[in-house]
Amino acid sequence: MQTASTNICERMGRSQELSEIKRGTVIGCHLCNKSIRETSLLLNIP
Repeated sequence: MQTASTNICERMGRSQELSEIKRGTVIGCHLCNKSIRETSLLLNIP
């Protein structure tokens, strides 16, 4: 079974890196039990 973080990495590609602010947003969303969809909409990640 794949984890949510694996799915995001596969969609973004391994060559792209998030800024510190975007990384913090992803972590914050995870801690608040936000879905991957909600998080990607906040960060404009396809």
